[in-house]
Amino acid sequence: MKIATWNIAGIKARLDTLLAWLEQEKPDIACLQEVKSVDEKFPREAIEALGYHVETHGQKGFNGVALLSRRSPDEVACGLPGDDNSDEQARFIEGVYSTAKGIIRVASLYLPNGNPVDSDKYPYKLSWMKRLHDFAQERLQLEEPFVLAGDYNVIASPQDARNPKQWEEDALFLPQTRAAFRQVLNLGFTDAIRAVSNEADYTFWDFQGGAWAKNNGIRIDHLLLSPEAADRLVTAHVQKEVRGWEKPSDHVPVWIELNC
Repeated sequence: MKIATWNIAGIKARLDTLLAWLEQEKPDIACLQEVKSVDEKFPREAIEALGYHVETHGQKGFNGVALLSRRSPDEVACGLPGDDNSDEQARFIEGVYSTAKGIIRVASLYLPNGNPVDSDKYPYKLSWMKRLHDFAQERLQLEEPFVLAGDYNVIASPQDARNPKQWEEDALFLPQTRAAFRQVLNLGFTDAIRAVSNEADYTFWDFQGGAWAKNNGIRIDHLLLSPEAADRLVTAHVQKEVRGWEKPSDHVPVWIELNC
């Protein structure tokens, strides 16, 4: 089973790129972030024409996540628990899928950026990460294959940035951010890319400053695997070449193959 995550940076602007990628790579499940579309205006017909089931949790002009899958999910839940219904940002969707070897649970998440740090956006980021930690801890008790995939907006280590010093005061790389990410990992998750590679494996290059041409990238898109999913990991890959396609996102797809 091939599972991918991709911050698409606007589904309407990137639809042709997405369709070409789906036709080429044929993932079983694709987790999208930052679709920037309300549910009723998501261009599902073009995606469904390729044989995909579409589930979305959208928001007008901002955020938004989606799950595209070759089989319909058994269950779908939108929104990260723990907000007392006060968090209106569309950043989390989870699906449960039947496979030949049982079920697999897959979540697509778009973790808050958190900048500027001296605004209320950074406390919101840390609060969201605490909610993610608590949710993930509960899900692990189910002892089933579980994939937490998405744009985490976290540079986990200096190795994950071409120029770490450039990010020292940024919400993506502050010590508190990295510590909160480690707390999630330390619950028992495996970072899929780091399980197979010690290379830089950047997943994001800013549209500004010639970042792509200079390979001034960062790795902020992650697939975290429960022990049951990690046991089934075959390979993981950052599809860097997609950043060079026509009308690219500033992120690239990251995917895993699981023996499911």
